[in-house]
Amino acid sequence: MAFTPTALNLPQHPFRITQKEEQYFIFDEVRKKHLVLTPEEWVRQHFIHYLINNKKFPKSLIQIEGGLSLNQLQKRTDIVIFNTSGERIMVIECKAPSIKISQSVFDQAARYNSVHKAKWLVVTNGMKHCYAQIDHVAAQFLFIEELPEYSLL
Repeated sequence: MAFTPTALNLPQHPFRITQKEEQYFIFDEVRKKHLVLTPEEWVRQHFIHYLINNKKFPKSLIQIEGGLSLNQLQKRTDIVIFNTSGERIMVIECKAPSIKISQSVFDQAARYNSVHKAKWLVVTNGMKHCYAQIDHVAAQFLFIEELPEYSLL
């Protein structure tokens, strides 16, 4: 059964969506390719456009679905943001709208970030967004209501 896109708590964007037989695809403007349109991909694409269009994140500093090794297992981070020096500054975990943003979801993102050591951690299901600035020395999270523009990170 095909995924039916739902309204999210993010700005709308005129996505290029195509259909081939029963499958829908969405064009990823960062990776320059069509991807299977799943609920998680719907959230990921909306959040990427929110970062680029509303928060002025440079498209060239966004990595999508990058690999990482955690406890000798291969995992993938949904989105990693870099600064102009090539350092990872933000890890973003995207979930389908039906997935509740819970402590276990946040813990998963934090485990991924234990490898990256980014100073920002974001978890979103497209409806609810959780933004945290991380103090790695004190091992503390400072939760904030609104994500700053890229230049203020």
